[in-house]
Amino acid sequence: MAFKSKKNRNLPPRMKARERIRKNGKVWIGYYYDGRDKNNNRIEIPLSTDLSETKKKWAELEKKQLPEALQDKTTLGYLFDLYIKSGMTGLKPRTIKDYHSYIKQLRKVFNDAPIDQVSTKDIAGYRDARTAKVRANREITMLSIVYNFAIDKGLAEHNPAEKVKKNKEKARDYYAYDEVFYSVYNYAEQVIKDLMMVAYLTGQRPTDVRDIRLFDISKDHLYIGQDKTEKKLRIKLNIDNTRTELGKVIDDIIARKADNSPFLFSCDGNHLTYAMFRKRFTKARSLALNEALEKNDTYLADKIQDFQFKDVRPKAASDINDLSAASMLLGHTREQITKMVYIRKGQEVTPLNITKNNKDGEQQ
Repeated sequence: MAFKSKKNRNLPPRMKARERIRKNGKVWIGYYYDGRDKNNNRIEIPLSTDLSETKKKWAELEKKQLPEALQDKTTLGYLFDLYIKSGMTGLKPRTIKDYHSYIKQLRKVFNDAPIDQVSTKDIAGYRDARTAKVRANREITMLSIVYNFAIDKGLAEHNPAEKVKKNKEKARDYYAYDEVFYSVYNYAEQVIKDLMMVAYLTGQRPTDVRDIRLFDISKDHLYIGQDKTEKKLRIKLNIDNTRTELGKVIDDIIARKADNSPFLFSCDGNHLTYAMFRKRFTKARSLALNEALEKNDTYLADKIQDFQFKDVRPKAASDINDLSAASMLLGHTREQITKMVYIRKGQEVTPLNITKNNKDGEQQ
């Protein structure tokens, strides 16, 4: 039976340590990876003389995380890994995706930082260095969440991100005028046209619209379960025995449907994923933008370039002209949220009415 040498006994599989005694009597230790070349011949790949750096390179070569026993549990890198492993239970898929993205960015700066040595000043410096100011706010919030998780696990005593002042954020006030909406709509593939129209008529979030299944549609209602808030809505397809515009659009989509996909929106039998939608919507917007530029309509071109699919929801809320109805359709529990975030048309007012001068030469 072969035994691992003493100096390699506490190293991961396929990692070896080489020792040399220098002329000054000091011991030099280098670490190597026992790998294979493209011809499957054994080769030793130099890693580093620093054990911590060596373990990271080993993990990359192994394409897996370091075993628990070999991880440095004092760094934020370890804390990030632990949070991803056990701190995201019960979160929505979209939230998890966003959290992974924030952590990926945070790792670039904080991965090797000792958990107990990161200060509020360090995090404020990170905030100031980031050019994406709104994104920086989300990442600092993420760091605060991770630190609270660490405190709960006994891995930290305080949260240095808790009192970091965030960058000021300006709420998006873009309103998609009909000319902008239909400029893009006219260049879109049919599935995107259908998606845009259902999103507009329902005022629902893009993900909730894309995820509509055929069994969510009854004779009289479209049933929506909002993923973000878990709010449930029944949107009318008939009013006083008359088909609503939404009902007509959905009937038309189903009548044209030529595949067996259980989803209302599909391409070649497959559910319309975010990537599929994004590619097609971006293409339609680019074609609409080119048309506006060819006509030298720079104002319209700028508006089209700024148009995002998420602007369809506030357009729906704004076009209803009834705050209470808009709030109900969007699934908000408070009308103030609808008013502050989603109503993007200016207040409707009556112009001054000037009559002819009266006998005294005064205007009414």
